[in-house]
Amino acid sequence: MKFLAWMGAVIVAVAATLYVAAFTKVGNGLLKPFVEQKIKEQTKLESSLHEFRLSMSDFEIILELNRENIVKVKGEYSLFAQSFDISYDVELKNLQSLKSLTKTELRGDFATEGTVRGDIAFMKIEGKSSVAQSDTSYYVELSELNPTSIIAKMKGAKLASLLFITAQNPYATAEIDLDINFRDISPHKMDGEVLLVSKEGKIDPKYMLSDFNVTIPKTSFSMNLDAKLKGDDVEYKSELLSNLFKINSSGLVVPQPLKVDLKYSLNIEDLEVLKPLTKADVRGSFKLNGNVKGSKERLVVAGVSDLASSDTVFEAVLKDFAPASLKAKIVNLDIAKFLYMAKQPHYTDGLLSVEADIGDAREETLSGKIDTTITKGLLDSKYLSKIYEFTSPMPRTTFNLAATTLLKGNTADTKVDLNSNIADLDIKSAKFTIKDAYLKSDYRVNLPNLDALFFVTNQHMRGSLVANGDIVKAKDLDVIFHSNIAKGKVIAKLHNDELHADFSSVSANGLLYMLLYPQIADASLNAKVEYNLAQSRGTIGAQVTNAVFVKNQTFDLIKQYTKVDMYREHFNGDLNAKIDKENILASIDLRSKEASIRTAATKLNTKTKRIDTDITLRAKKNEISAKLSGDVNAPKISVDLEKLMQSQTGKEIEKKIEKEINKLFQKLF
Repeated sequence: MKFLAWMGAVIVAVAATLYVAAFTKVGNGLLKPFVEQKIKEQTKLESSLHEFRLSMSDFEIILELNRENIVKVKGEYSLFAQSFDISYDVELKNLQSLKSLTKTELRGDFATEGTVRGDIAFMKIEGKSSVAQSDTSYYVELSELNPTSIIAKMKGAKLASLLFITAQNPYATAEIDLDINFRDISPHKMDGEVLLVSKEGKIDPKYMLSDFNVTIPKTSFSMNLDAKLKGDDVEYKSELLSNLFKINSSGLVVPQPLKVDLKYSLNIEDLEVLKPLTKADVRGSFKLNGNVKGSKERLVVAGVSDLASSDTVFEAVLKDFAPASLKAKIVNLDIAKFLYMAKQPHYTDGLLSVEADIGDAREETLSGKIDTTITKGLLDSKYLSKIYEFTSPMPRTTFNLAATTLLKGNTADTKVDLNSNIADLDIKSAKFTIKDAYLKSDYRVNLPNLDALFFVTNQHMRGSLVANGDIVKAKDLDVIFHSNIAKGKVIAKLHNDELHADFSSVSANGLLYMLLYPQIADASLNAKVEYNLAQSRGTIGAQVTNAVFVKNQTFDLIKQYTKVDMYREHFNGDLNAKIDKENILASIDLRSKEASIRTAATKLNTKTKRIDTDITLRAKKNEISAKLSGDVNAPKISVDLEKLMQSQTGKEIEKKIEKEINKLFQKLF
C-alpha cells in the first residue's frame, strides 16, 4: 500500500509539473523562448512570438516571421476529444523577404483568413483571400489529414498581379475566374469539375521586346478550360484563342495508371509569340493537329502539319515517355520559308522532302532509314557573294540532292548524290558515330567547267577536274585529295589548317593551257606545297625537268645572230616561293648546256597585282638582263643590253631584240 501511495504521489507531481509547464502563464513564459528558437531554426528567419498563450482548452499565438509578415492563430481544443475550433489570419506584406522559407522568388503581398474545425479523423478548413486582387473563397475537407474534397472559387484575379507575385514582369494582363468543385478527390473515386475562364487578355509588346527580343503586334486572348472528374477519368476541353494563335485540345485522361485519348490542334499566326513558353527563337505561321493515344507503357503521338508550306505527317511511339520509334514524311518543304522561320539568312531556295522510318529510336539500339531529297535548288548567289566577300559575283547556281541515311546503333551511314551546274558531289559512305561525333567519309567531286569557279579562284581557267579522297573528322580534321591534272597527278593532305600537296609529272603546257596563260614552254613539273590556311603562309618548291620553249621572236633572233638554238636546249632547274598572305617572294633558276634563265627575289603581291623582279637570260657568253615592275598584267620592262652590246653580234641585233624580249618576259610572268 505504501508503494502504491508513493507511485500515486509521483504521478500527481509529474502531472502537476507538466500542467504548470504547459498550461499556465508561468509555464508559457518558460516554453516561449524554446518554441521561438525552434521556429527560427525551421524558417531561417528572425522570427518572434508576440503572443504565446496555451491553456487546457484554448490558445492564442501571434507570430511575426519578420517585419510586415504576421501569422495569427487562436482557438479552442479538447485534449481528450482531440477536437478543435481554430481561426487563423495570415497577413504577409513582404513576400520577397520570405525566400528562405518559400525557396522561390516572390514579391508583393498575400493575405488569407479562415477557420479549421473538427478533429484528426475529420476536419474542415474554410477561408477567403484577396490574392491577386481577387475575391477568393475555399473549403477543404480532410480525413486523417488527407484532403478528400475541395471547393474553391476565385473571381476577378488579375494576371498581372499573379505575375508580379511570382517575380515576373507583366507580359500580359487578364481577368481570371476559377471554379473548383471536387466533391471527392479520393483515389479511384474522383467526382468534380474544374472551370477556368480568362477574359480581356492582352499581351504587352514592351516587355516581350525587352525580355525576349520579340516584336509582336497588339495581341488579345482568352482561355477556357472545362474538366470533369469521374472515378479514374478526367474528361476535358480546353481552348486558347487569340488574334495570333488558337490552341485547342480535348479528350480523356486517366491519371493513374496513365491512359490518354485526346485530340489537339495548333494554329499559330506567329511563333514568336510563344517564345516565352517554348524558348525557341522562331517565327512565322504554323499549323498542327493530331491525336495522342495510349498509356505510359506505349504512347502514340500522331500529327499533320503544313510546316513551311509542306505536307507533313508523323507518328511517334513513346515507351515510358522515351522515344521508341518514329515514322515521318515531309513532302515539298519550302527551304526559303523554313530558313525564315528559323531566323536564318536566305542561303537558298528549293523543295525538301524527307521520309523517315526509324523502327527503334532508342539511343543504344538505334535502327532505321531516312531518305532526303532536294529539288529545284537555287543558291542565293547575291547573298553568298556578299557574306563571303567574293571579288566577282557568284554565278546562278542550281542544284538537286538525294541522300539516304541508314541508322544502326551508334552509327549513321549516309550516301549522297549532289548535282549542280557548277559541281557534282558523290559520297558512297559517310559514317558518323553519334556518341563520339566521329565522321569518316569518301567523296568524289566533278568540276565540269573550271571557269565557273572564277568567283572563288579569281582565276579564269578552262577544262574540267575530277577529284576523290577521304574525309575524317574527330578531334582533328583530315582530308585526302587525289586528282589528275595536266597529264600529271596531285595528292594533297589537309590536317586541320596544315595543307601538304605533291604534284608529280605535271605538264607545264597543260597547266598553262588550263590557266589560260601563254604556252611559252613545255616541261614536266614536280612540286611540293606546304601551306597554313589559317595563317595564309606557306612555301612552294618545284623542280622543272626537260623544259622546251615554244616558237618566239626572241629565240629566233638569238639563234640568227648568236648561232645558239634555244629551241634545242632542254632546261632543268628549280622554282621556289614563299607565301605570306598576299605577298609572294619567288625565284626561278632554269639551266641547259648552252643557256640559262634566272630570277632572284621576285616580289609579287596578289592583292595589288604588283610585281618587282630582275631577270637574267644567258645564251653561251651572250647575256641579257631585264627588270620588271608595276602592274603584273602590264609591267614596265627595262632591258639592259650592255653586256650583249659589247659583242659584235649584240650591235647587230640591238634594235630588233629589245622589243621581242619585252614580249617574252611579259608572257613569262
